[in-house]
Amino acid sequence: MELDNIDFQILRLLSENSRVQWKDLGKQIHMTGQAVGNRIKKLEESGVIKTYSLIVDQMKVGLSYTAFVIIYMKIANHESFIRFINDQNEVVEAHRVSGEGCYHLKIKVNSQEKLNLLLNKILEYGNYTLYLSIHEIKQSNPLNATLE
Repeated sequence: MELDNIDFQILRLLSENSRVQWKDLGKQIHMTGQAVGNRIKKLEESGVIKTYSLIVDQMKVGLSYTAFVIIYMKIANHESFIRFINDQNEVVEAHRVSGEGCYHLKIKVNSQEKLNLLLNKILEYGNYTLYLSIHEIKQSNPLNATLE
């Protein structure tokens, strides 16, 4: 599907508030609510819009520790490690990287004890370097970077 400027405007506005009424969104981009709805349905059907999500205040639900972990694999079987991290709810992001280490993980836990338990399990697969977040400055919205 070829996206035009209006599609990008719709995506940007939906990324800011995915619960916005089509009529209200249409007012912002000078279209009818029905026309906006038709465009959104096409974006959904073509797979451009995969899902709608919810951003939760992690501190309010008890996830107060954020850690970034660089993994240096000591085993050749990366598939077992990938299965392991996919099973860990505390791992909120995982990236295979070039450069330093093999994987970079973003971990959110509600206690130092839970972080230590997870790190001990990670040692079965490789060594790590740990960085603790002391203050989140910006929470990213990947659409803002690509749509502006």
